Amino acid sequence: MTAQSLSSVDPAAAGSTRRNAGSTQAAPRRRRRGLRAERLAPLVLLAPALLIIIGLRLWPLVLGINFSFTGDGDRNGMAVGFDNYATLFADPLFRTALRNVGLLVLLLPVAVAIPGLLATFIYLKVPGHRLYRGVYFFPAVLSPVIVGAIFNLLLAFDGPFNKLIGGLGLGPVDWLGDPDVAIFAVVGVHVWATFGMALVVFLAGFATLDSSLLDAAEVDGATLPQTIRHVIVPGLSRTIQFVFVTTMIGMLTSMFGLIYVMTTGGPEGSTYLPEYYIWIQQGQMNQPALASAASTALFLIMLVVGLAQIGILRRAGKED
Repeated sequence: MTAQSLSSVDPAAAGSTRRNAGSTQAAPRRRRRGLRAERLAPLVLLAPALLIIIGLRLWPLVLGINFSFTGDGDRNGMAVGFDNYATLFADPLFRTALRNVGLLVLLLPVAVAIPGLLATFIYLKVPGHRLYRGVYFFPAVLSPVIVGAIFNLLLAFDGPFNKLIGGLGLGPVDWLGDPDVAIFAVVGVHVWATFGMALVVFLAGFATLDSSLLDAAEVDGATLPQTIRHVIVPGLSRTIQFVFVTTMIGMLTSMFGLIYVMTTGGPEGSTYLPEYYIWIQQGQMNQPALASAASTALFLIMLVVGLAQIGILRRAGKED
């Protein structure tokens, strides 16, 4: 190329060529930065929630578990290994509380079936369903103390309930004074007072149910039990799993108020649950390390029972 041809090259064109080459090289870098920002964005958005969960949930849980391996009284702060757990399982009151947990597990299907059936009737629009929805939910807004006080009057030996069954020719029952009956009375009151929340969850689940399946069942002449078994239960399997787990957690962690007002753990410790036992050890016996051990045991019980329930319900759903 001659000097004349070199001098004839347009400087502006040469600069444009260099800028285009630079922008071509910068584009991949910008894309990489954009992709990196997209990957980091979810983590940035989740960070506050994760920090709250770690700081207010997981870290106190770890501290509580660690505290359960220390001593009380003269051995306060000293490492004692599994002594608290040995004391715990040797205590007849705690063993009674564990037996009552087993009873709650057995009664759990009833506690879930009641709001499930009532939600089904409301969804199918039985006469007065709008009124029933409010009536069923109303007990959920009452304090456990108020509910307990009301049922103390209703279930008294000379109370209205015994007078009612006496009119039917049945003898009076010492609902809150008989060790074999009291736990059933307290659990029944708890179910009555709390099933309104489960009912709301079931109604939310019905909103996702394909109504054409119900129409098809009706056209095929399916009875109500058949419709519930073959259409509603499979269609609400996720909702049922959720209600099972939350109802069990509620039974294990939300009955303190009822027990305190209705029986104070009696008669003869027959209505003890782990939650009430924890309060007794911490608040009255001044044994926080033993209470921490009981809390850890309660956490493990809820974890095992919850996972077992989910596994069973998933297996049943696959079989259907």
